[in-house]
Amino acid sequence: MADAQSIPSTAESLALQVETRPGTGVLHLLSGVIAKHGGDITWVSILDSRKEAESVFFEIADVEHASELIAELEATEGVFSVTESSTLKKIFGKRLIIIGGGAQVGQVAVGAVGEADRHNLRGERISVDTIALVGESALAEAVRAVARLPRARALVLAGALMGGEIAAAVQEVRRKGLLVISLNMAGSAPDAADLIVTDPVQAGVMAVMAISDNASFDPARLTRTRF
Repeated sequence: MADAQSIPSTAESLALQVETRPGTGVLHLLSGVIAKHGGDITWVSILDSRKEAESVFFEIADVEHASELIAELEATEGVFSVTESSTLKKIFGKRLIIIGGGAQVGQVAVGAVGEADRHNLRGERISVDTIALVGESALAEAVRAVARLPRARALVLAGALMGGEIAAAVQEVRRKGLLVISLNMAGSAPDAADLIVTDPVQAGVMAVMAISDNASFDPARLTRTRF
C-alpha cells in the first residue's frame, strides 16, 4: 500500500466504494482481491461503519481491467455492492491548509480562495481548508497532522505569535516535502518556514500559485524568502 503523500501527481486511479459486512479481516479480504488484479491501493478510508454494514472507499492505481476487479469484488463473500466513482483528487484536487488565529486565517483564505477560483475555472482543482486554533501544543499537533492529510501540498501559518514546538513541527513537515508559508509574526515559527509573507491576502495567493500546475511561480527559485 502506497503512502498517500507519495502518489505521483499524474497517477490515474480507480475509485471504488464497497459496501460490505463489518468485522475482523474484511479489509484483508478486499485488499487481497485488489492485489490479485495488480492494483496498488493509494488511499483507503472507512466512510461509514454500522452494525449491519460498512462502507469502504478505495483509490487504486495500476488496474488494467477494472471491470474484472469490480466483478470479483461483487462476488466476494460479505460484499453487498461495489460502486465506481471519481477520485477525490479529480473532484477536489490539491489541498491548501490554513491554520492559526481566526482573523488571520480568514484573511489568508480570502486570497487563497480567490486565486484558487482563477485556476479552477481553467480546469485545475485546488481546494482550501481552514481551522482556527490557539495554543502552542494544539498548533504544533495540527502542523504535524497536515503531513498525514491526503492531497495536502502546502500549509499557511496565519497568526500573530508562533514558536517553540510549532517551529520544530514546521521543520519536520518541510522535510517531508510540504511547502510552509508563514505570516510575518512574532516567534520562531516564521524563520522555520519556506516563505514569510507580511500581507495575509498575498500569502494566500502565493500559496495557491506555488502548488498550481499552471502557474509559473516556483518558491525554490526565489532569491529571498521574506515579503
